Amino acid sequence: MPVACAIVSAPAHDYPDHPECPQRFAHLGALRRLPIADDLTWIEPRPATEDELARVHAPAMVAEVREAARQGPSVIDFAPTYVAPGSFEAAREAAGATIECARAVLSGAATTAFAIVRPPGHHAEPHRAMGFCLFNNLAIAVQDALAHGIQRVMIVDFDAHHGNGTQAAFQDEPRVAYLSTHQRGIYPGSGYEHEAPGARGRVVNLPVPAYAGDACYARIMEVMIRPLARSFRPEIIFVSAGYDAHWRDPITTLGLSTRGFYEMAVALLDLAREAAQGRMVLALEGGYDPQALFANVHATLAALAGRPPPADAQGPCPQAEPDIAAWLDRLGAWHGF
Repeated sequence: MPVACAIVSAPAHDYPDHPECPQRFAHLGALRRLPIADDLTWIEPRPATEDELARVHAPAMVAEVREAARQGPSVIDFAPTYVAPGSFEAAREAAGATIECARAVLSGAATTAFAIVRPPGHHAEPHRAMGFCLFNNLAIAVQDALAHGIQRVMIVDFDAHHGNGTQAAFQDEPRVAYLSTHQRGIYPGSGYEHEAPGARGRVVNLPVPAYAGDACYARIMEVMIRPLARSFRPEIIFVSAGYDAHWRDPITTLGLSTRGFYEMAVALLDLAREAAQGRMVLALEGGYDPQALFANVHATLAALAGRPPPADAQGPCPQAEPDIAAWLDRLGAWHGF
């Protein structure tokens, strides 16, 4: 069955010299011309309604983003997060495209789907936009799935930054499990191991050291992500796909390679088949090197389509990986895995 995809490049959401810019998507149009295109079915994006946004975000917050964009361009937080006159509609379209990708999977039209959208979403909290994110695309799509009868959702977030907004949206929601891998000690300053003790075994934060890469993430898959899925038994898996964990990314210092992202997507797909009838929805988050972003998205789509990995022109991370085995074992025991 083809992989469902939507692209929202949001050219009107732009601000001078900002890393989260339309140029991030400079190479992604080539996806339609590659052999992988035969395995993709394209979903037409549409704006999320304000009722859909309100499943996650307070109406006053939505109104604030609308008004700030109308008066833009301007910076609205220290990240810096910006708005421009086209940002409100761009953010609505990113959220709506993610909803439609999830609905394609839940309807059976596709088994997997990838919302390749910007602006990203996982830092946007219920009451504020932040961290380059205006609305939390993935959280909005998860809430839409819950509203349509899904009872157990698992979210895996492999962006280099902690998805504080997604955690805030679901920390007290027993129908949703959330696991985040992210670089320790960077923005937004959250996501430490034991910060959600009331949701132990359901909200799992894995702040990894700099240069954690392919081997570390493979270990995380086996000793943390798989046990969480087996204990939680999700009906569908959502993934915040942040490619700023690639070793070439200009704003982080993790160590994943394009081949590592491919292997992680293969493992997540295998897990979805084991635990969730194969149903999985990805939404793009970070990734600020345009060439690496294209390579990593291409590799992920190849994995979802059952194709071999594309050539990895950038190769492995030149830095040695840290040893996180003992730390993972202690954290797994704390969560009861």
